[in-house]
Amino acid sequence: MVHGEYKYCVPDLQKERDNCPFDKEEVTNFIDGGKDKTNLRRKLEKYFLADPELQDKLSPDYLSHEDRYANELRKAVCVVRKLNEDENVQHLAGEMEGIRMLMGSGLGAAINKDGNPLAVHYAMFLPAIMGHGTLEQQGIWMSRAWAGEIIGTYAQTELGHGTFLRGLETTATYDENTEEFILHSPTISSYKWWPGGLAKTANYAVVMAQLYAKGKCHGPHPFMVQLRDEETHESLPGIKVGEIGPRLGLNTNDNGYLGFNHHRIPRFNMLMRFSQVLKDGTYVQPPNEKLAYGTMVFVRVAICFDTLRQLQRAVTIATRYSAVRRQSELVPGQGEPQIIEYQTQQFKILPQISSIFAMIFASRFIWETYNEVTGNIQQGNLDSLPELHAISCGLKALCTLDSSNGVDICRRACGGHGYLASSNLPRIWTGTTAGETYEGENTVYNESCTSSPIFLPRVLYITLVT
Repeated sequence: MVHGEYKYCVPDLQKERDNCPFDKEEVTNFIDGGKDKTNLRRKLEKYFLADPELQDKLSPDYLSHEDRYANELRKAVCVVRKLNEDENVQHLAGEMEGIRMLMGSGLGAAINKDGNPLAVHYAMFLPAIMGHGTLEQQGIWMSRAWAGEIIGTYAQTELGHGTFLRGLETTATYDENTEEFILHSPTISSYKWWPGGLAKTANYAVVMAQLYAKGKCHGPHPFMVQLRDEETHESLPGIKVGEIGPRLGLNTNDNGYLGFNHHRIPRFNMLMRFSQVLKDGTYVQPPNEKLAYGTMVFVRVAICFDTLRQLQRAVTIATRYSAVRRQSELVPGQGEPQIIEYQTQQFKILPQISSIFAMIFASRFIWETYNEVTGNIQQGNLDSLPELHAISCGLKALCTLDSSNGVDICRRACGGHGYLASSNLPRIWTGTTAGETYEGENTVYNESCTSSPIFLPRVLYITLVT
């Protein structure tokens, strides 16, 4: 394969393609979301994957941890520069669609193989400002963040608390005399833990902290916090930040920790779209306390799409391998059959293909629901918010579970070759299984759910497919 174009196809695989009984292009268009999006994806792939700046001179598997991070950051910056400066890219994709493709698990994973240091900046930091900031706050921070003048992350999970948001220990105490919030990490377990891009890349963060005003706690709220000097990149006084160490995968996502020692920020830096603290410390509560979790809902929906794409990649590799791998001469003199002809191999691979289509239907449904509910919120209608929380939480758990298991089945279906890093299956699996624990571990479900987090989405699967 040269720059996205096949120059040679092995006979066994070509034979399977020639004998395909359905219209492959029609199915491709469906998976992409339409013919126009298929054309867009192919143009973007051809444009970016042919760029020498985005190619690896040496396989990342042979680089040190530091060099791998530097290499992926270099490529991520190159992509952003092209999106901001190259008229050809802007004409092809437009801003949001281009970012979605280039920062997600499709084309983005082909460019940044073990995680994108800027992924959380686009997937969570920007949406958090858009979702929770006032128009004035958006005007100040969004343009700078979009242009890459500031790089942010989303700091919610702590060493001691993740899914149980009401248990977060980081505090933001309002000082009426100076009109400032004092951010503090009172215990080691209150240190922010896991945010992508935090360790080395980000100089800003949207931080979730327990809001205290006039001596009363009002629960977790989002705050815009500068972490590092914009010129020197040194951490600011009262801020302790660093890397949490190597992970199972996604080791260039730059995950970090963050602690505060009575660090002060202006009152304006509280994101006040839904709730406010007035100059005198008076707290103005939101119409619904769960509005503060809006970024998490958006990310859960994005995770559903992300993990199903990972399963798509794995099942494509396993299916192609099954077509070209031959094994065990069953009848002497007739040669070894393709392993795809074995029913046991079909039992492994075909259910994963079916799962992909089920997840596509369900993910598109929840994305449409998210947009509808978000639109209703703008009009002051919050009736559907609890249902959105429940279904998105359960569907995230289900998609990550099925995708992670499916990828591992595909890996084992490729025998010893699936264990090789060059198959890409180990990297796909470590990237997919991460979804089972970030944004909430899968056996813990959102408090708005009234039944099993798996039951409702499983019913959704069946309903949408049938």
